[in-house]
Amino acid sequence: MPAPELPPPRSSPPEAAHVGTYARPATSARAFDIGAGTGGPPSAPFSPAPPSVPAPAPHLLGVPAVDVPGGEAPAPSVGLARILRGPSGLGTAGLRLTPRNEPPEPPGTPAGTAEGAVPGLYHHPVPVPDPVRVEEVGRRIKAWALEEVHLYPEDWEEEFDGFSVGRYMVGCHPDAPSIDHLMLATRLMVAENAVDDCYCEDHGGSPVGLGERLLLAHTALDPLHTTQEYQPRWEESLHADAPRRAYRSAMEYFVRAASPSQADRLRHDMARLHMGYLAEAAWAQLDHVPEVWEYLAMRQFNNFRPCPTITDTVGGYELPADLHAQAAVQRVIALAGNATTIVNDLYSYTKELAAPGRHLNLPVVIAEREGLSEREAYLKSVEIHNDLMRDFETEASALAAACPAPSVQRFLRGVAAWVDGNHDWHRSNTYRYSLPDFW
Repeated sequence: MPAPELPPPRSSPPEAAHVGTYARPATSARAFDIGAGTGGPPSAPFSPAPPSVPAPAPHLLGVPAVDVPGGEAPAPSVGLARILRGPSGLGTAGLRLTPRNEPPEPPGTPAGTAEGAVPGLYHHPVPVPDPVRVEEVGRRIKAWALEEVHLYPEDWEEEFDGFSVGRYMVGCHPDAPSIDHLMLATRLMVAENAVDDCYCEDHGGSPVGLGERLLLAHTALDPLHTTQEYQPRWEESLHADAPRRAYRSAMEYFVRAASPSQADRLRHDMARLHMGYLAEAAWAQLDHVPEVWEYLAMRQFNNFRPCPTITDTVGGYELPADLHAQAAVQRVIALAGNATTIVNDLYSYTKELAAPGRHLNLPVVIAEREGLSEREAYLKSVEIHNDLMRDFETEASALAAACPAPSVQRFLRGVAAWVDGNHDWHRSNTYRYSLPDFW
């Protein structure tokens, strides 16, 4: 495997920064421009978004408008008030630091509910993703899947097209400055689904031996450092199956565009994901239904977290590592991942019930463990999602007030946009999902 291209030398490591305590140096507070001097992906350099690409809808770039607990927002510290330049990368010209406003409701749609959404599910309707970008991302990802990594056979083509990954990623990343940036997320999303399908789920997946398969696939993300005698065998193994080919290629593109800390952040979150896969596989082998809290713990790892966590890379800037590591930032990311994953449980409920075997999802676990009917368990799952969403928005608003660093503000807006886009894709993807008749 060719060695990934390293980014150019960067400024000295930033001093530690604490939310609400003191400011970062100007050099480290400045956003990292994803296209500046790093070299493009293997096939072509990054290019700025063409002037014709519309700016993201303003409401998607707003921090959730939820009151901070305790009344008044905490006053920023003297240090944070001195924070200098924020995001300076591609796509930041239209950056707004205003509270998030809801888009107008479509005519005839109940307040807060988009057509086709789970009734009672707390969500924010979003504008239709840019069809030009959707089409181009769809064209490029299919070419990548077929020509670069040979991801699937011909008889999987309809399912691949039905996934509508272009619409998904364009809707989740409205501030991506170019198609090249969107493709970073799109390749990773497709690769992650290939691992899930081929190792765990629909296309030959099995809990038996899953740990070995995931470990070897993870080395495509987190390279093996071994002796010269064994290095070639490992490099050959990266082409052994479709999931590993997809992981290797998607990660090569990503590391060429991301900073070292952004790449390492993704590796860490992918390890979390794989650990969640293993917990669910263990329950399947034991035919065990976990307690509800245990299931929710598993879902904090087996969830969408790797997707919103790269929102800054896809946006063309960087949330510095010492800010990303703050407990308050980590809580916001975790709540976003948990809420979006329960969305998947709710929309895929009927699909999983129709599949062979027993698939664990939140309504199934609640029904089993709490002795509720299928309908009661499903409606309680909606309530749990809504609680997680409101906690996410409350924590995000409190963090935005406590830490006015521009990179933090933009990252929070990016995560909120991902949450909304993820729901909208599930709501609108009638090829994959249908709702139960519980209302």
